[in-house]
Amino acid sequence: MFKLFVRLALGIFILFILPSLAAAGWWMTQHHEDNWRSADWSSSGVIPAKPEIGEASVYILAARTGGIKGALSLHSWLVIKRAGITSYDRYEVVGWGMPVRKNAYDADGRWYSNGPFIVHEFHGAEAEILIPKIQAAIEAYPYGKPGNYTIWPGPNSNSFVAHVLRSVPEMGIVLPSNAVGRDFPTDGKLFVIDDDWENFYATLFGYAGVSAGSRSGFEINFLGLVAGVDVLNPGLKVPGFGRVGF
Repeated sequence: MFKLFVRLALGIFILFILPSLAAAGWWMTQHHEDNWRSADWSSSGVIPAKPEIGEASVYILAARTGGIKGALSLHSWLVIKRAGITSYDRYEVVGWGMPVRKNAYDADGRWYSNGPFIVHEFHGAEAEILIPKIQAAIEAYPYGKPGNYTIWPGPNSNSFVAHVLRSVPEMGIVLPSNAVGRDFPTDGKLFVIDDDWENFYATLFGYAGVSAGSRSGFEINFLGLVAGVDVLNPGLKVPGFGRVGF
């Protein structure tokens, strides 16, 4: 039993603690804003500032969050552009006031001065089909009242976006593995198989869990940190760093 405990502790150290310490060390060498007042929240130019009036679009965006949390986690949000209009709607969850915010920042605005990247995007007819389903999932988010936000293990900003992605499985994606809080069970279910049977999730309320399938590859979640293997797009999932491709 003692040997088993030692091996388990060593495995946790190698898979989760050591990479997290490395990520924290890397983060401390980077210049970043910890104060929201002095941070840059302006548009980053990742998506067109003024979209054309034509096709619909959907973007899932993410950026490193602020403070020491940025060493280990991203902040993610959704951007919707409906057909026939020239503006975006940005949806996300924050930790103050009403959790679910609409258009509180520029669609591709920096987060605590950290530039965002596109996790995935949809355009045209595909986006038009997805938008009503995404909107319904946003409206059905069960933690949208003041006081519902919990920074760890959730529900937080990543729990919200992950809720939408799970509610609309035809989007076919999961958030990056370093989006801490994405594995919190917003529907209260500890074991879930997606409607299309492409992925399954098992979790202990976001504190620990496992997921596998074409979207996740194989992942182990420990205290919100995720280690795993991306199978279809070969790479490793490393706590703090996210996906590291081969």
